Amino acid sequence: MLVATGVLALGTAGVYTYASARTLAWRYLFPGVAGMLVFVAFPLLYTMQIGFTNYSSNNLLAYERSRAYLLDQTTVDEARALASALVRNAQGEVRLLLSPPEGAEGPRFVSPPLKLDAAPAAPLVMTPLDAAAPSPGTPLTLRETLAARAALLPMKAALPDGRVLSYAGVREFGVIEPLWAENPDGSLVQKSSGTVYKSNFETGFFENAQGERMTPGFKVGIGFANYARMVFDPDFRGPFLAIFVWTVVFAALTVVFSTAIGMTLAVVLNWEALKYRTLYRTLLFLPYAVPGFISILVFKGLFNQNFGEINAILNAVFGVKPAWFADPTLAKAMILIVNTWLGFPYMMVVCMGLIKSIPSDLYEASAVAGAGPITNFVNITAPLIIKPLTPLLISSFAFNFNNFVLISLLTGGRPDFLDISVPAGTTDILVSYTMRMAFQDSGQQFGLASAISTVIFFIVAGITLLQMRFTRLAESDKR
Repeated sequence: MLVATGVLALGTAGVYTYASARTLAWRYLFPGVAGMLVFVAFPLLYTMQIGFTNYSSNNLLAYERSRAYLLDQTTVDEARALASALVRNAQGEVRLLLSPPEGAEGPRFVSPPLKLDAAPAAPLVMTPLDAAAPSPGTPLTLRETLAARAALLPMKAALPDGRVLSYAGVREFGVIEPLWAENPDGSLVQKSSGTVYKSNFETGFFENAQGERMTPGFKVGIGFANYARMVFDPDFRGPFLAIFVWTVVFAALTVVFSTAIGMTLAVVLNWEALKYRTLYRTLLFLPYAVPGFISILVFKGLFNQNFGEINAILNAVFGVKPAWFADPTLAKAMILIVNTWLGFPYMMVVCMGLIKSIPSDLYEASAVAGAGPITNFVNITAPLIIKPLTPLLISSFAFNFNNFVLISLLTGGRPDFLDISVPAGTTDILVSYTMRMAFQDSGQQFGLASAISTVIFFIVAGITLLQMRFTRLAESDKR
């Protein structure tokens, strides 16, 4: 209903925008605004809404559908089931033959001639056969029986004793009985045990007096329970806080290492006495030119404990073969090494451009005063490039905060934490942890994953606002 209302409102706004002469300027803005609402605002609000529910693989359905699903469950009374077969007589007529199960005694029943291209509208009136009567025809082959399955599925057979049998399998007709019954107060009764299950709108399950739950559950609003679980559930809080801290440390260290290496190389490559500077710049920029996912997969092979070149070299020189993917500390170190390799060329190019914008007069005056390279860097280069570089450092931090591709392709978040209720990896960052929780090995906990996604959104939004502030400061300094 809400989606239909939104589509109607957006369609009405579009018609008015392009049909009215008063909205000429909005005709150019409307596609972009509509796209932002549909592809940015709506998914964001919908994700936030899911974060306040118990939506998961066990609570996928609405209350009415969950209830209907249970009431529609049936079982076959095997004690009263009869073996079935389609038989064809000499005149080509096909009939349904019901017989006692193999090894049992009892009467047989035969139906009137059937049309296998359509199911009969009313139950077939079955006629009993004499025990000494021959078979009313030759049984059809299994292939022919399966071909007639569309007509057999809705077919019912009425026996002289009042029983009505339904199709229960390729070779069986039986009495189909519901597993559940509905009480006047809305509760459900499991007919086999007589246990009463009542709907609990706090948990989203049908529960009995002992608190046992019947699946599937149903989707209900649970307020801030998912957010409270991040803080107060000890089984969830430990891995979540560890992953949150690692996410911040990973993003920060990546920025620090990439900037340190990139800035150092930029300073060296701006040294005019250095020969073949252009060649060095080209070679050092290549890691950034190669698609990231290819580099990540190459490094995954290089770090292989048994066959990787890195361990082969370490084993030959030091006699060690580190378990890069099994040890949490080594796995994190490997991730930082790979991400620094992928990120330093960008920082190098940015710093080279910023250094080029510094007036050469400052370095000439410094040289006259007898200052060396380190003094020039500390007193001239670093102070003049740090302000315009700060917004880029913040954006790099935000990018690595959500660097899902690196974690997914290199380690998959593993090695995992042990003895926890929700599977999580020691190298997972928040976004990969959310992905695993929603779509992989954590029972598809969409509500909890949406709550974490909302937290990530506000963190990244805060980082973006900080970046915009520093950008404005840098622009004001230029003026």
